[in-house]
Amino acid sequence: MTVTALDSVQVTQKALAPAVYIVGAGPGDPELLTVKAQNILQQADVILYADSLVPKAMVKLAKPNAEVIPTSTQTLEDILPVMIERVRSGLSVVRLHSGDPTLYGAVHEQMQALAAADVPFEIIPGISAFQAAAAKLQVELTVPELVQTIILTRTSGRTNVPATEELASLAAHKASLCLYLSARHIDVAQKKLLKHYAAETPVAICYRVGWPDEKICIVPLHQMAEATESQKLIRTVLYMISPALEGHQSEARSRLYHPDHDHLFRP
Repeated sequence: MTVTALDSVQVTQKALAPAVYIVGAGPGDPELLTVKAQNILQQADVILYADSLVPKAMVKLAKPNAEVIPTSTQTLEDILPVMIERVRSGLSVVRLHSGDPTLYGAVHEQMQALAAADVPFEIIPGISAFQAAAAKLQVELTVPELVQTIILTRTSGRTNVPATEELASLAAHKASLCLYLSARHIDVAQKKLLKHYAAETPVAICYRVGWPDEKICIVPLHQMAEATESQKLIRTVLYMISPALEGHQSEARSRLYHPDHDHLFRP
């Protein structure tokens, strides 16, 4: 795929260049927007946002004369012509996605179409739900000598997961596993996870992280499906299955700041 390169974006002194800015809104808390994302939102001529997943507070940052278009009822075939036409008319366009656009953001096909139309675009990263959830839980997902790998995945639903990424095979690593877009299939997911993780492995069930109605609870793996169903959670749920959630029981520490560890800056 050929990407049309953008010159460096000057977001403080002059207007944005006519282009599509694919912006990550983060998990829900407007204060978790990056400074660059906020600056671009404040200057954009047009904002198309996934209103079912992005709080309205985000688009309140738009300038008074900006065109704001909710897209929850639209298809890509509805959205793309609008973005392309506005950019060709000399306007700056923000496509505002929840979380980070590069993670389950459905931006692959958008970038392909924009490149094919010779429309310049830039991706502005955002904080993902797994990062915000870990911060809320006050845990490090890579605890020395306990777990050093993070797996971000989902179960098969309307979009199938490749056979090589089947959940049971990923669970065999016993890493910190972050499960997106899987609440409707959590019974099946739990059975697959239990093939490798101990039944008492802690699971953080994180609902609408960063929103005012956020809910986070920790249950043992064998109760994950039951807890999900009892709370009637069917969407915007992230599951974190990790030994790191019991990290307080580990006395291991990183070598990075250990007094016995020397390196280039601390001989």
